[in-house]
This record gives sequence, structure tokens and C-alpha cells, in this order.
Amino acid sequence: MSLDRTRIVDEAVALLDSEGLDGVTLRKLAARLGVQAPTLYWHLPNKAALVTAIAEAIVPDPTPPAPDQPWQDWLRDFAHQLRTALIAHPDGARIVSMAQLSRQTAAWSELAMSVLADRGVALRDARIIVLTVERFTVGHVLEEQSPPPDTAAFDLNQYAATYPVTVRAITEYFAPGRNVDDLFSDCLETVLAGAVAIAETP
Repeated sequence: MSLDRTRIVDEAVALLDSEGLDGVTLRKLAARLGVQAPTLYWHLPNKAALVTAIAEAIVPDPTPPAPDQPWQDWLRDFAHQLRTALIAHPDGARIVSMAQLSRQTAAWSELAMSVLADRGVALRDARIIVLTVERFTVGHVLEEQSPPPDTAAFDLNQYAATYPVTVRAITEYFAPGRNVDDLFSDCLETVLAGAVAIAETP
């Protein structure tokens, strides 16, 4: 089978899924493809280029809004689409946050700002709103995908005694059966409420 950029990136995504970002190296990728590492440099000159290529592969094309869909409803769907794409792969948020000049992530921003501007949001406000939603989404997934704490070295009782309000708030939130999906949605609603306020300010 011939070696081309598409095959290299597909195999890189498979390597990411099996070993996480720290396991994605040009040496391991070359071994999976049955070639020497220098061969990959014709297609991807360094690790940064590889990370960007992976980001472009795991972030799908965004879905444009329906003609009569309010921009805030579409932006909510936009954030959920992005989160779903990121959590589908280990370290997906790290990959996207490290990507350099990714055309795919730029396409998301371009579409989102265009949607808001077309619906009457000032371009300056549209950019701020879109950046806030994108960075909130990536940041939220970064935390979701972070390694769990070392419980052996963590004194929960001492933590609860030092930060009682924090522990009580966490317990109350998740007690009714809520999960991290609910937390993302609820936090996103707060972000969107602020976005609407910005857009409606004269």
C-alpha cells in the first residue's frame, strides 16, 4: 500500500486512540506504517505538524444552522458538536489546543462568526462570543480528559475541612444523579446567557 498523507494521519489517529498523545511519536508511527521515521518527513516535517494534522482529522465539519434557527440555539449545538468530537479521542482537547494554524478549527471559527454576524451581532461581539464558547468547550474537555488524581496521596477529609463550601456545592450538584454531561450543559448555558447579554447591549 502506498504511503500518503491520508494514510499517515489515519494511522496517527489510531495511535492516539490506543496510546494517547504522549504515545504519539514519529518513531512509533513509522513502525506502525512499516517505514523509517525520516520517510514521514516528506509529509509531516515535525511533531507539531503531526499534531495539527491529527486535529484536522478529529474535528469534523461543523453543521450550518437552519435558516430560521436562532444563533444562540445553533451556538449551543456547535459547542456540543465540538465537545463530542474532542471526547471521542484520548487527549482530543490537548490535540486541538496544541494545533498550529489548523484549517479545520479555523473553519469552525469562520462559520460561527459568520452565523452570528449574519443574524445581526456586531462582528467584534461575534468574535468575542465565539472565542469564549470555543475556549470554554476545549478547556472543559481538557479537565475532563486530565488524569485522575492520585488518591493515595490525597486526604479527602482534610480537603473537605479546608474547603467545605466547595465540597458541599459539588455534592449538592451531583447528588440528584447529574453527571459531567449535565455540568457541561449547565456551564454552557451560563456562557450563552452572557453572550446574549453582550449581543443585545446597544
